Amino acid sequence: MKHRTLRTALITALVIPLGACASLTENVEDLFEAPPPEVAGLVTLAERYTTERDPQDNVDSAATWHGPAGQHWLIATAKETDRLLVYDAVNGKPLQKVGASGTALGQFERPNGVFVIDDLALIVERDNRRVQVMRLPDFAPLMHFGSDGEDALQKPYGLWVQKLASNDYRVWVTDNYETADEQIPADAQLDKRVQQFLLRETAEGFTAQRERRFGDTAGRGRLKVVESIWGDPQQGLLMVADEEEQVERNIKVYRMDGQFSGQRMGGGVFHYQPEGIALYTCADGSGWWFAADQGKKANYFHVFERRSLEYYGSFSGEITLNTDGVWMTQTPSPGFPGGAFFAVHDDGNVAAFDLTEILTSMNLSTCAAPAP
Repeated sequence: MKHRTLRTALITALVIPLGACASLTENVEDLFEAPPPEVAGLVTLAERYTTERDPQDNVDSAATWHGPAGQHWLIATAKETDRLLVYDAVNGKPLQKVGASGTALGQFERPNGVFVIDDLALIVERDNRRVQVMRLPDFAPLMHFGSDGEDALQKPYGLWVQKLASNDYRVWVTDNYETADEQIPADAQLDKRVQQFLLRETAEGFTAQRERRFGDTAGRGRLKVVESIWGDPQQGLLMVADEEEQVERNIKVYRMDGQFSGQRMGGGVFHYQPEGIALYTCADGSGWWFAADQGKKANYFHVFERRSLEYYGSFSGEITLNTDGVWMTQTPSPGFPGGAFFAVHDDGNVAAFDLTEILTSMNLSTCAAPAP
């Protein structure tokens, strides 16, 4: 997320002539990013591949699908061109582009977060203020939700989905609504930063019911600037990245009932913006949290112990910068026998890393993934 701060507005007013392009503003803003810090024990790894790059797409998030016919797909959202980009997850080869601009089913307006579970792809559309549900492999549009009622999503960004019994799913969506002048609302208005829905498949199709909305309005659990979210059902926790630049950057730890746990992960570790989150899980309950530290001059992926939430270490790619979304798959595929880790690279494409190489290079314990 590129949050428009007062600092950016002042820079624009002072140094950008009327009619100058927006990209110049971004370049001036880049001058204020802190120089790359020294990260003790940093491991640098080569990307296995990067997908073809088109900066016009403005890629934000990615997810993988492992189909019953042997498909291994990497699906990325393109915010500016309003479509999904589909690649072969094994080698990054382009397969297809899905969707176009619009409000109808099968169309998108600034698709941001994407989540794949079973044969469903759920896509957050910021400017349509909804979550669209599609069936794979055909990307058949099924329904959308979140845009109705007085509690409608206002500026949704990220999502995480939990499989429940039968054909039910619970969906959490972050909502980074702002004031009319694009500022962070007053603390008292931060009580609906996350919305929770129950998605259910019936004989007549899918239904979605809003279950709750939540966010602390005071204290350590306030969610100022939200986008990425991920859950750990075994621990009963939700991790919500807070990107606010003027305070300590960290990940707020909520419980799945919408209550703040009192914990924050990564305080003092993040140098830039806490962004994409992923979880490496083991059947015995152990594992590792991965979180992107989004910087344009340097870009890190920090690792935390699953149970204690304590910081363990960091790695980076040789070329990957400015990462928004990440996605981890523990499903083996050709060339990635222990799974893969994907990270968006500088708004234009996606970088792939071998998950086994990450784990062994950082001396992280490995395990068999839990049964689905």
